[in-house]
Formats: sequence, C-alpha cells, structure tokens
Amino acid sequence: MTLLPDCFCPTDGTRVPTDSLAWCCPACGGPLDLDFSPTPASLKSLTGRVNSLWRYAESLPLAAPTVSLGEGRTPLVTLREGVSAKLDFLMPTLSFKDRGAVLLAELALRLRPRQVIADSSGNAGTAIAAYCARAALPCTVYVPEGTSPKKLEQIGAHGARLRVVDGGREAAAAAAREAADDPETFYASHVFNPYFLHGTKTYVHELWEDLGGRLPEVIVVPVGNGTLLLGAALAVAELHAAGLIDRRPALYAVQAAAVAPLAHAWAEGADDLVGATAVAPTFAEGIAIPRPPRARQILRAVRDSGGTFLTVTEDQIRHAQMDLASRGLYVESTGVACWAAVREGALGERTAVVPLCGAGAKTGLARS
Repeated sequence: MTLLPDCFCPTDGTRVPTDSLAWCCPACGGPLDLDFSPTPASLKSLTGRVNSLWRYAESLPLAAPTVSLGEGRTPLVTLREGVSAKLDFLMPTLSFKDRGAVLLAELALRLRPRQVIADSSGNAGTAIAAYCARAALPCTVYVPEGTSPKKLEQIGAHGARLRVVDGGREAAAAAAREAADDPETFYASHVFNPYFLHGTKTYVHELWEDLGGRLPEVIVVPVGNGTLLLGAALAVAELHAAGLIDRRPALYAVQAAAVAPLAHAWAEGADDLVGATAVAPTFAEGIAIPRPPRARQILRAVRDSGGTFLTVTEDQIRHAQMDLASRGLYVESTGVACWAAVREGALGERTAVVPLCGAGAKTGLARS
C-alpha cells in the first residue's frame, strides 16, 4: 500500500496514522485533519490530462484511482452579469458529495475493512453507497427519519444496507458513530474524515482552471457541516501558497434561517457555537445541521477570507428553486440556497460563483 499521510487533531495536535481505521481524535473525540501540504500543478501542465477531478493529482493525497466514475469537471454557466453557477448536480450520483466520496472509497479500498458505514441526510450516503458498490465494499448507511424517499431509493439501489434512525440528523450520526467503534469498520464520515475535504477542494481547483488561472472575488457555498467550504479554503490556500493566484476570494457561507447555528455564532462575534440552536423545518434539509463538529474551523475560514454568513428564508429557497428551473436548471431545494442569497443582491457588484449542489430529481419541488 502506498504510504498515506497521517491525520492529526487540529484541537490538540494528537497524531493518528491513516491506516489505523480511527475516525476521530482519541484524546478529544474531535474531527481530524490531514498532514498534507501539496503544491498544485501549473495551468499549462494540466493540458491533456484525464477529464475528471483526478487531473489535479499533485493536490490529492491518493493517486492511481481504481473506483472513479468520472466525477468532477462540471460545467460553469452564467446566471447573470458577474455571477456564474457550477453545475455540481451533474455528478455521477447527482450531487457534489461525489468529490469527497470517491476519496473515502479509495482509502477504504486500500485499508480493506470488513465493512464501511456512513451517516447522511441523503446525498453523502448515496455517494458513499455508489462508490462502495464500485469498489465491491459492503456498506451500511444511517439516515434520519424523514429522509427523501427518492434518496433512500437511490442508496438502496446501489446495494447499501439502510438504517433509518428515529430522530433527526444528529441521531443518525450518533448511531453511525456507535457502530464505527466495531473492529475492522471504516467510518466513511464526510465530516470527521479529512480525505473528504481534500476531495471537495477540487471544486475550487476546477474554478481556477476554468477561469483561466484566476478565481472570482467571492465564492458562495452552502454550509451545514461545512465540507464544501472547508475544502474550498484548502484549495485557495494551496493555490495562493504556490503563487498561482495573487489574491484570495472571500468565502460567503449560506445557511437556512430555520437552522443557522453558524450564522448565529457569526452575528455574535463568537469563535464557536453559541447556546442552544433553534431548529425548525426547512426545505434545505442537507444543511440543517444544529451542531456541526467543525464549527470552529468553519467560522475561522470565513473570517480569515474576509467573508461573511448569509441566511435565507423558506420563501426565498422556494422562489430561487423555481427561478432556476425557469432557466433550465432543476436543482434540489438545499442546492438552491446560495442562489437564493445571491439573487437578493447580497454581493453588490463583485464577481462570484455559486454551486448548484444536487439535482431536483432527488427531492422534487419545495412547496409551501
């Protein structure tokens, strides 16, 4: 097996070998980061490479993929003057989560566990199930009650075992983490395992390449557990350190007003979550995370970038979904959150890219 970089705890520095199957810091129980500082390839050297996220091989902690489904290299289209959308709902499993899931499946394939487990509100579980199917790895996905039936059908179609947990998203995560302590089990957590973040960062590497070696003034991302935002921050740091961009874009994080613990902490000027989080039903189920484990990292990344947090109402989400559909883009309700914020004029005259993260076929239309 090719030597893999170690993981470490960003809170207390505890080091964890990647091949240990440990899924969290043994000292504090927190999520892990990867001891990996790559130098991205130049724009010119990308010519002629494979047309998937694996074209950025120098920036990835794993090489020579065997389970790829051609993920990545999604289109960038103009929504209005200065604002473009990246169509990540055109991934193999119809969401951006494929970017991280393929790296987790590749890692699991190298570690050869007895079983793989994951927890999800739908899209991450679908992606893990698909790539485990590709890798011929047994997989179990824990989901909360109320998960979209279409997502449940997709997970099951890939051959994964479904465990529907009474309660919300945190209950599903707790059940999966308990199961993750079983011997020879690989917890394919898109929150705790840093390999997932190194997959999602390819979103920004693609933006940089498609825009001719530059980035927009603002990158807008939906935030629940923050995997796309933290991946974006990684990519921006790598490109800047390599001298491939001369300025860093601001990161704008979007949450549903119904479940906005990070936006609340931001408004309070806090470095971590503040108090109990109000939770109400929301169309944006994929980002309805009351207590994201990487909250401190997310808040710091937004602050360091000069960005901010935005929230959107249920009406704004519903109208944004219909607006995109009228433009030929049928996107799930969670995936339209960023456009819901941007179309209200939050950016001023700055250039920006918003992700359209999941296909509308996964959830249907948001209805009042």
